[in-house]
Amino acid sequence: MLIAPSPRRLAPGLALAAALVAAAPMASAAAPEPASRVELTKMTGRWYEVARTPNAMQKACEAATADWTRAGSGYSVVQTCRRGAPDGPKKEWKASATPVDPVKNAKFKLSFFGGVMNQEYWVLDHRTDEGWLIMGTPGGNYVWLLSKAPQLTAAVRAQAIARIKQLGYDTSKLEFPQQVR
Repeated sequence: MLIAPSPRRLAPGLALAAALVAAAPMASAAAPEPASRVELTKMTGRWYEVARTPNAMQKACEAATADWTRAGSGYSVVQTCRRGAPDGPKKEWKASATPVDPVKNAKFKLSFFGGVMNQEYWVLDHRTDEGWLIMGTPGGNYVWLLSKAPQLTAAVRAQAIARIKQLGYDTSKLEFPQQVR
């Protein structure tokens, strides 16, 4: 998932984020609506990043994870990234996540730095039996393939990538960051 800037760089980071949003090429269409209902208990735990569309905040980001813990009616999320290599310097950001879609529970608002920076993320599809989900931003510009395990089998990974393509994303642009084995 998109990683927020560090608190000490918040003001320049917000300016950069605003500039990136303004300059970002528009996707050919907005993200599709989430395919199915998300069982909220399935969101808890560690999610490993398998693939993503390039974004400025995750440049040189390897071994990215997102740890989701139930907190009241939402979640506490700790995102971790290793710069340059799976054993590189660790960067960590904390956010709160609130479901904003009570029908499917598939849309979340993540708030960083006490609500100073907010972004919605949608679970576009998921296969809990295979341990993966596809998450994207509502504008259709960014997509992530997340897994409950550091790696997916080749067959399951191919199925998930095919699903990303079916959702309308250009899979030739995906990055596959290194993950801890």
